[in-house]
Amino acid sequence: MRENLRRKVIEVCDKKIASKGEGVGLSFYAFFANKNDEPELLMEAAEWWIMTHKLDHFEKAVKIKKMVLAI
Repeated sequence: MRENLRRKVIEVCDKKIASKGEGVGLSFYAFFANKNDEPELLMEAAEWWIMTHKLDHFEKAVKIKKMVLAI
């Protein structure tokens, strides 16, 4: 995972957890705007989420953050 994607994932997870609590879930789409301005980065996130780790569509932000910090 690229370092800029890793930082973005951690930042988004931190914001979601701070605003909605540790039980908040998210999908990999949470790391991107509602437009396709970074298709390669979006596909990298999708591959990491779906193909590499076989995660459900929504996962707990704390789980995702822990996984990304372990990289």
